[in-house]
Amino acid sequence: QVSLVQSGGGLVQAGDSLRLSCSASSLNVVAWFRQAPEKEREFVAAISRSGDSTDYTNSVKGRFTISRDNAKNTVYLQMDSLKFEDSAVYYCAATPGGVMKTIPGYYLYWGQGTQVTVYS
Repeated sequence: QVSLVQSGGGLVQAGDSLRLSCSASSLNVVAWFRQAPEKEREFVAAISRSGDSTDYTNSVKGRFTISRDNAKNTVYLQMDSLKFEDSAVYYCAATPGGVMKTIPGYYLYWGQGTQVTVYS
């Protein structure tokens, strides 16, 4: 019901880095999705309640890192070596559920979305 608050994003050159933040309160699993123009929402990464388990879509493995600081109720998405194809609106999503899934409908709470634009 209550929206998550996101920050970060912007316009960067290919190869640069950005870090997105999401205020996720005490919710268990937190994930990041992205949606480019004319494309469907795509799973990017997810993290467990403790932060010990993570999941990534293949296209971002080795470049993106999801992490969380539960003392600050914040989840981060560190994006390195950004590519043009990473350009999209990025959404933070969360659920009280205890397992990680790649299906958007599984997540009950969503952030407002943050634009990430990468130029070459």
